[in-house]
Amino acid sequence: MGKRIHNFNPGPAALPLPVLEEIQGEFLDYKGSGMSITEVSHRSAWFEEVINDAKVRVKRLLGCGEDYEVLFIQGGASLQFSMVPMNLLPDDQVADYVNTGSWSAKAIKEAQILAKKVRVVASSEDRDFTYIPKNIDFNEDAAYVHITSNNTIRGTQWSRYPDTGTLPLVSDLSSDIMGRPMDLTSFGLIYAGAQKNLGPAGVTLVVIRRDMLDRVPDNLPTMLRYTTFSAKNSMFNTPPCFAIYVVQLVLKWLEETVGGLAKMEKINKEKAALIYNYLDKSDFYRGTADKEDRSMMNVTFRLAEQSLEQIFVEEALANDLGGLKGHRSVGGCRASLYNATVLEAVEALVSFMTDFERRYG
Repeated sequence: MGKRIHNFNPGPAALPLPVLEEIQGEFLDYKGSGMSITEVSHRSAWFEEVINDAKVRVKRLLGCGEDYEVLFIQGGASLQFSMVPMNLLPDDQVADYVNTGSWSAKAIKEAQILAKKVRVVASSEDRDFTYIPKNIDFNEDAAYVHITSNNTIRGTQWSRYPDTGTLPLVSDLSSDIMGRPMDLTSFGLIYAGAQKNLGPAGVTLVVIRRDMLDRVPDNLPTMLRYTTFSAKNSMFNTPPCFAIYVVQLVLKWLEETVGGLAKMEKINKEKAALIYNYLDKSDFYRGTADKEDRSMMNVTFRLAEQSLEQIFVEEALANDLGGLKGHRSVGGCRASLYNATVLEAVEALVSFMTDFERRYG
């Protein structure tokens, strides 16, 4: 095997090494089929077993029962920005949205493009999205409440989901899905592009409460209706088979190797604390998110001397620490600590940060 670096990419992101090795080991001959998983029919027993096992594992890990459907859809979370209001927001109703950054803003914009009625009930734009709004007043007539669980660009995360009472909560969980246990009781729908915490790019996980499916109008294009995917086991047409197969292996790794989401959260908290503790005692680096709303998944920071940031990123890569450049819209630096990023990688990063500060501080 060639050299592998410590991968802090924000997405596509690190995958668990044991999963990559399992893919490699059975890539040419999947389960004695004489074919790669990329070659078998999506109608075959081989793939049917893959997708059904993935659905079962999603439900087990999230602790949701038969009142939820697990769907695999293409188009990324970005397509869900429009699919959610198309399917769940009738023209005569209004939805409440909370704006905590770029992805929330995109979701709001897509709903507005569809001429859907949207209320932005809270926003953290007044302080450059460095915090999560608190004590939000939701409207009793809202069709649903939409939030972005974790904000990859600004490094903030909902540590507690808002209390929406009987209003169904809808959330983009692309960057922290399966990073911690969650109670789905208040959620009508969650969605997550796989390429950050679940698998490779190309598939989006949607978990929807069955009663929400009753809202889906008949006059939507077939491939934009959640009911199409629920009725056909996500195989109305050819699904992204390889991406779903990798997601299934990552879910198996989470269950059988890590030992579930509570254990995953413990590891994630330990990883994040390593960097945040270092940032808090340094005058050379500065975290950009409010302490109480910091993300476990995406640690965003600036250097006191911003002209050094490019040098920092370049020298880090030369030291086998990749993907540390901040999002192009905000600059700075960012370390993405998704589930597959191991503790040793974070220790190596903090060691490099310490050495860099010693040399340039």
